[in-house]
Amino acid sequence: MDQSEKIKLLRALSWDYNIPVEDLDALLTGFTDIAGHYDKHKLFIKILETYPWFTILQLYPIKDITELLTEKAIMQLRQPSLRKQYEFIKKRLQEIISVSG
Repeated sequence: MDQSEKIKLLRALSWDYNIPVEDLDALLTGFTDIAGHYDKHKLFIKILETYPWFTILQLYPIKDITELLTEKAIMQLRQPSLRKQYEFIKKRLQEIISVSG
């Protein structure tokens, strides 16, 4: 994913807030701890609820996903179907990491 596509996705996330896209990008990439009312965990949950899994894989490295995709994060998802989906993904990622690690 190139930077312009990434900016477009981030802009769509904050359409109803006055948060500069550059701040969201800095938060996503770890250059800042806060963007508007988002911290890295809240932004991750918003992205999980907004975009499909394959888009998330393009926005975050697997290392960051495994760090952020916690039970707490999954339980904060509003839709039960998303919670179920990400519980499965979390389990599979743990299996893959334990086999390769």
